[in-house]
Amino acid sequence: MQFKRARHSRFLQTSAILVPMDIRNYNRTAWDAQVDQKNQWTIPVDAETIARARRGDWEVVLTPAIPVPRDWFPNLNDCDVLGLASGGGQQGPILAAAGARVTVFDNSAKQLEQDELVAKRDGLQIKTVQGDMADLGAFDDDSFDLIFHPCSNCFVEDIIPVWRECHRVLRPGGILQVGFTNPAVFIFDAVLMEKGELVIKNKLPYSDLTDLTPEERQTFIDQSEPLWFGHTLDDQIGGQLSAGFALTAMFEDRDPTNPLSQFMPTYIATRAVKSG
Repeated sequence: MQFKRARHSRFLQTSAILVPMDIRNYNRTAWDAQVDQKNQWTIPVDAETIARARRGDWEVVLTPAIPVPRDWFPNLNDCDVLGLASGGGQQGPILAAAGARVTVFDNSAKQLEQDELVAKRDGLQIKTVQGDMADLGAFDDDSFDLIFHPCSNCFVEDIIPVWRECHRVLRPGGILQVGFTNPAVFIFDAVLMEKGELVIKNKLPYSDLTDLTPEERQTFIDQSEPLWFGHTLDDQIGGQLSAGFALTAMFEDRDPTNPLSQFMPTYIATRAVKSG
């Protein structure tokens, strides 16, 4: 849930003063706060869910509601899995209980602590690593068989390096599973959408740093809400293809809490393979 190059720094305007913002650090702190606020994506799975996964009864989500089809997965036994920007004690522990060797990589230390909590509670072997999803330098080339990347790249401004790094650390024939927000969501006024009103306002690509007013943005900051970026399909799907992946499957999903879901799917999941 982050990016690292200095050119990605942007500025917030408060009154007449320009204040530099480090998005990587801001969103890290915001997600730490979301853990304290018990955001639904920060609450670890319970012991019974882990017990069922050990018996072969498991499912995980890349998007809010629809479980990832089981035929999207390789045999998890003897499988090295990277949960990319996937902290929170949910997907990683389930995949570990199902037989995989799991590494969970996330920007938020408190999100990683949730995975560590489940691992300790239920006797799972899970490695946790804190870092920038656009910089997987902690891992060698060809380290993983599967990357599980649920909806989180909306918290970084540039996702092209993410796909390049995913391609590098996957083994030939490795699978990349991704969930992301439908870009159409971001053309609507975010503040009015929270009130149930759908008003087209923004162009794509979208950025909370430039498309919100200072007052609107400050409201989210005051609530310790992560700041969002809306990427184009060129970057989401075309970026995967340009990095060297072959798209093999996809599905759409809806967030029932979003009023736009009454009219169209608001999330997309993709499955891609690194040719080898």
